[in-house]
Amino acid sequence: MESSSSSTHFATCFLTALSISFCIISSTSAARDLAPKTNTEFIKTSCSATTYPKLCRTSLSSHASTIQTSPKLMACAALNVTLSSAKSTSATMLKLSQSHGLKPKEVGAMRDCLEELSDSVDELQSSIAEMGNFKSYDFQLMISDVQTWVSAALTDENTCSEGFGGNGMNGNLKTAVRGRIVNIAQLTSNALALINRYASVHG
Repeated sequence: MESSSSSTHFATCFLTALSISFCIISSTSAARDLAPKTNTEFIKTSCSATTYPKLCRTSLSSHASTIQTSPKLMACAALNVTLSSAKSTSATMLKLSQSHGLKPKEVGAMRDCLEELSDSVDELQSSIAEMGNFKSYDFQLMISDVQTWVSAALTDENTCSEGFGGNGMNGNLKTAVRGRIVNIAQLTSNALALINRYASVHG
C-alpha cells in the first residue's frame, strides 16, 4: 500500500514539474542561477499575499528551484498543484460514491460534487494551457480569461462543499469529503491571488 502511495506521489510530482516546465518555455522573466535561499524567500514573500499563506508555502516550497523568482511560474505552479489535488480528490470521491450503504441524499450530493469537480478540473486545465500559450500582446485578454476560469473553479468547489452541509449526512463521510474540498478551495484561492499578483507585476 505504501509503495503504491509513494509511486503515485512521485508520478504526481513529476507531472507537476512537467506542467510547470511548459510555462517556462514561454516565460522570459524567470531568473536564472539564483541561490536556493533566494528562491525560498521569494515563495515566502509571494505567499504572504494569499489568504492561506501557510498552505501556499507548504504546497509550493518543493517547486522552489523551478519557480525561482518568477511570478508567472509561481502562478503556474499553484495552478498545477491545485489541479493535481482536484484530480486526486475526484478519483477518491468516485470510489466513495460507489460504496454500499450510502443514503440517497448522500449519493445525490456525491454525484453533484463529482460534476462540479469535473468542471473545476476543466477550468484549471484551461487556465494552465492559456498561460502556457499566450502571446505578449494578448496578456490582458489571457489574464482575464484565467481569472474568470479560476474564479469559476472556486465557485464550483464551494458549491460542492455546501452540498454536504446540514443534517441527514453520514458524519464521517461529510467530514472526509468537506475536508478534501475545503483544501482544494483554499489552494484555488491561493492560485487566484498569485495570478492577480502576477497580473499586477506584469501590468
